[in-house]
Amino acid sequence: MVSSHKLKSVDFYRKIPRDLTEASLSGAGLSIIAALSMVFLFGMELNNYLAVSTSTSVIVDKSSDGDFLRMDFNLSFPSLSCEFASVDVSDVLGTNRVNISKTIRKFSIDHHLNPTGSEFHTGPIMHHIKHGDEFEGDVSDGAVSLNSRNFDHYAHQYPILVVNFFAPWCYWSNRLKPSWESAAKIIRERYDPEMDGRIIMANVDCTSEADLCKRNHIQGYPSIRIFRKGSDLKDDHGHHDHESYYGDRDTDSLVKTMESLVAPIQVESHKPENATESTKRPAPLTGGCRIEGYVRVKKVPGNLIISARSGAHSFDPSQMNLSHVISHLSFGMKALPNVMIEAKRLIPYIGGSHDKLNGRSFINHRDVDANVTIEHYLQVVKTEVITRRSSREVKLLDQYEYTAHSSLVQSVYIPVAKFHFELSPMQVLITENPKSFSHFITNVCAIIGGVFTVAGILDSIFHQTLTMMKKIELGKNF
Repeated sequence: MVSSHKLKSVDFYRKIPRDLTEASLSGAGLSIIAALSMVFLFGMELNNYLAVSTSTSVIVDKSSDGDFLRMDFNLSFPSLSCEFASVDVSDVLGTNRVNISKTIRKFSIDHHLNPTGSEFHTGPIMHHIKHGDEFEGDVSDGAVSLNSRNFDHYAHQYPILVVNFFAPWCYWSNRLKPSWESAAKIIRERYDPEMDGRIIMANVDCTSEADLCKRNHIQGYPSIRIFRKGSDLKDDHGHHDHESYYGDRDTDSLVKTMESLVAPIQVESHKPENATESTKRPAPLTGGCRIEGYVRVKKVPGNLIISARSGAHSFDPSQMNLSHVISHLSFGMKALPNVMIEAKRLIPYIGGSHDKLNGRSFINHRDVDANVTIEHYLQVVKTEVITRRSSREVKLLDQYEYTAHSSLVQSVYIPVAKFHFELSPMQVLITENPKSFSHFITNVCAIIGGVFTVAGILDSIFHQTLTMMKKIELGKNF
């Protein structure tokens, strides 16, 4: 058994009896300074240990999240009708998807971007509308010509008023004219305005009645509107509750449609009832449209294009205004709130450019510039955040961020709103660098021991200096 005497011989910290030590004011001052220094340096080291440390690197994008990328958006067009608004996607590989509707919702909006009703359903787009045989020469007038002075009079006089809003320069308007006039003549003979008075067909020339067409939110030619007496609201804002006709345009089809409109109405009562043919749908209440939803695009340079499109209508480029407000535009799946909070703990600036275009307006003042296409060039890069939990790496966040540059371009074609996106082949990798607790304890010991040792050295030097000065003073006195 080891004796206590031998055990005491390995003591590194041998004690000096207290009565053999002497306290001094200089030593007390250095002790206080040393203690404060230890506390200060300990606090700094603790703060450094608790602080998050990350490293950023740029590497080749090796993500395995598929060949497609989700693109979410919420765009408001104050001057583009939902009736013709089309969302198209194309890319450099030849993909060309026109009028995407499955993942898109449309809402009619006013000039203040407020919705004016429920979701606007455009229905199937008819690219092969049947027309009558082309006819060259004069066409007998069977339809009534309306203008801003007599339009309301006719709308209130007849239970059913069917109006062809046309433009003389429009190819489709000229294709419709013979069948329209023939159908109008037949309807006039079958339902005499004076004897029957349940229906009348009319024309409006939008080149000479621009204000009237604008009031009825006409953006494509020809536009066939069905007004029902008592169902259309005439007010200062020009809101109308009526229908648009999108069916075949030959004489027989037009006559059958008119007869289906008249059939539910009794001659003596003139009481209207809504028809349910697939060729008639509610017309937009206002001239604006909010488009929201998402599309899936390939991870190659491509375009998202918003434009006015129809397979049987013409558009006047000088009258098209694609001004818009971007409420939301982002790439990739949206991160959950709790994941985003954790990511911001590691990288406070993350998400700063995630929605770079959000809330921005791109307005074309048509009185100054006409035929203006608004283009946005987006450079998209993927940011991946890696955190360490329980000594293993965990992918915390996949975030697609982008930079954007926008411009207004004069064009001779129909104006569009174009979002040109290009994904970077590189990705930003942000990795959390955890700190060792043992390293923290080592640094704390080094701080305490170092400050204690340095203070002891300083105290010894100061004490020896004072002792030497006292000896010199005593030698002088003798």
